[in-house]
Amino acid sequence: MITTDWSIVTTTDGPMRVWSAVPGDEPAKGTVLVLQEAFGVNEHIRDVTRRIAAEGYRALAPDLFHRSGVEVLGYDEYAEAMTLIAEIGIEQIVTDVRAVLQPGEKARTAVVGFCFGGRAAFTAATAIPGLSGAVVFYGPGIAAGPHAVLDRVGSITAPVLLHTGAEDPAIPAQQVAATEEALRNAAVRFESHVYPGAGHAFACDARPDLFHLEAARQAWHRTYRFLDEQLKVSPLPDLARGRRIGRLCP
Repeated sequence: MITTDWSIVTTTDGPMRVWSAVPGDEPAKGTVLVLQEAFGVNEHIRDVTRRIAAEGYRALAPDLFHRSGVEVLGYDEYAEAMTLIAEIGIEQIVTDVRAVLQPGEKARTAVVGFCFGGRAAFTAATAIPGLSGAVVFYGPGIAAGPHAVLDRVGSITAPVLLHTGAEDPAIPAQQVAATEEALRNAAVRFESHVYPGAGHAFACDARPDLFHLEAARQAWHRTYRFLDEQLKVSPLPDLARGRRIGRLCP
């Protein structure tokens, strides 16, 4: 049985809501922070936390929009979403992720982010040493833009798993390559998978026009494997330092 609820944590920028999904039968295998798309902690993101909890993890989704007073946006409110996420920079992301972490929990905590949350997950990994891992689902703005963080990859201590759609206009191939090169040069352990035929938000089944079943299935299989391995605090058997593994297309 999965238990879900909202709670409030204190940040230096005021109170922040956090949605939680917790497995009820056995102790959680670890904590997974689920970082939202550009549309807030909506029903899809809450459902993602329930799915992760069903795998045995305590899943927490902080409301990264808390400074704005906006809770969620519809998928048709794209312009409004872009305005909101443009205002959430590196320091705000790091502040919010740190606020959710419990003392001593980092070694048993991974971050998983989608779209804007993918950029947020990568950003958190550059600033919070000791995390168990970071999973980036189609995170634009990592390699280029006002909140780019490739100059910070030398600070990453956690393994990183990246999922990108080959047809995603928000993350062109040159940005994927730049991210991989920066991680490789910094000797960060990482995997980067690019999915043929998939575009942006390919794992979001709440958006059937973008959802790509096979890419989503592969990405989630790899994500759960990654979480299981990293939250056991054991090394990945097929994750080489500074080397791309399993790239699905040239």
